[in-house]
Amino acid sequence: MKGIPQTPIQLYKYLLREIPKLPNESQSYYRNYVKGNFRSHADETDPERINQIIKKLYNDFQWIIKKYENKTGK
Repeated sequence: MKGIPQTPIQLYKYLLREIPKLPNESQSYYRNYVKGNFRSHADETDPERINQIIKKLYNDFQWIIKKYENKTGK
């Protein structure tokens, strides 16, 4: 998959696949974070708002991955 996922389910799968790149001690926190965000927005029906949420979660997670990569030197 290249670029930002286009649907909520694509984003969900993408984020769950990215979690193992994080340190072991933080993986369960971020797994719960991702699941919680999806549960809290499950009733969202506005396509524009859904796209905003997808982009925000994607960008936030990219920042998190880079933060841990910088700390570990990967």
